[in-house]
Amino acid sequence: MAVVRPVRGDRVRVYDLQVQGTSNFFAGQVLVHNCLIVDDPHKDRADAESEASRRALHDWYSSTALKRLQPDRNAVVGIQTRWHPDDFAGRRLAEEGRLEEGGRWKVVHLPAVADAKFGADPLGRAPGDPLPHPKIPTRDRKALKAWWADMKRTSIVRDWHSLAQGDPQPAEGALVSEELLRLLRDSATKVEPQKIAVAVDPSGGGRDVAGVVGGFLGDDKRVWITHDVSAVMSSADWSTAACRLAYEANAAIIYVEANYGRDMCSLAIRTSWETLQRDGEIPENVLMPAIDLVTAKQGKLLRAEPVAQQMVQDRVRLRGLFVDLEREWSTWMSTDPDSPGRIDASCILTYGLIPEANKGAIVHAPLPQAPVSGGRGPSQVAGAYGRRIGK
Repeated sequence: MAVVRPVRGDRVRVYDLQVQGTSNFFAGQVLVHNCLIVDDPHKDRADAESEASRRALHDWYSSTALKRLQPDRNAVVGIQTRWHPDDFAGRRLAEEGRLEEGGRWKVVHLPAVADAKFGADPLGRAPGDPLPHPKIPTRDRKALKAWWADMKRTSIVRDWHSLAQGDPQPAEGALVSEELLRLLRDSATKVEPQKIAVAVDPSGGGRDVAGVVGGFLGDDKRVWITHDVSAVMSSADWSTAACRLAYEANAAIIYVEANYGRDMCSLAIRTSWETLQRDGEIPENVLMPAIDLVTAKQGKLLRAEPVAQQMVQDRVRLRGLFVDLEREWSTWMSTDPDSPGRIDASCILTYGLIPEANKGAIVHAPLPQAPVSGGRGPSQVAGAYGRRIGK
């Protein structure tokens, strides 16, 4: 008889099984009185890619979870999607090792498609053989292979390796490295804005993240990203967010991608500005920023690589820490079917403020250089191209 008692029940489902008497538990005829089960310790990729979240999980496991175990005949079972090389399972294997290597963990790895690089398959499958599916007859190998092939075709590369193959891939191959992005964070250098702008990528349509990013062109000829209010929004929401940000940042212009829905985007922004003035959020004597349509290169990769080059050349800096924006840049790869809204919006902002970036050459394997900080005297926000003028 087993009694299941929850140990922690918010994000991570953890159970402490107290078994009355001895019984055979788990593979290898292990006699246990006490078992800790950790089920899905990472809720999704974003959670697993957060260094702070991973650190908190590892600390919790060491300080709280393991203290639930009895001193003799105990076991820990981890069940999870392998989202990150340093996720719960990755850290345990790195620190404690596999059983066959003299370590502590017995690993049962069932990839969707058997691969020789994982060693002997637990089900005895040959390389290339698919994993069974409860809705597809096991003997119908053709249908099973077609199912997994379709999943692979409709998943980005990292999701296929994580969700289907249990083989998390680092964000190598991304246009911009995490190291470079850390070097581009700069909240100390004094710089005078010459042109303040907000950029919008409205492609979300209420289903995906609509990119809304703010920044300015400094007197040092760099683009400085200062705001990121991107979110899953409808057209009314993203246009309102763009107008609010433009008023807050004192922007002179709102850049909108011209490739798709240019007239609709312009109308949505004008309508939102008028609504915010009517509601009293924006004073009536404040002129609406100009709306400029930016035509970026059509392909997502061709659009993003020149901006990545500007980052490598230290022509784009981040005025602080932007976790979501940095995560998108450091994990998006050219093989992904779509680029995130924050990346697109930051590209539109860069193209608007330094149009020559739209003609940039392709760059690979960026080698980050530390930004050089230097004082320039007090910053005069808005400068000659500021917008805050009355009617």
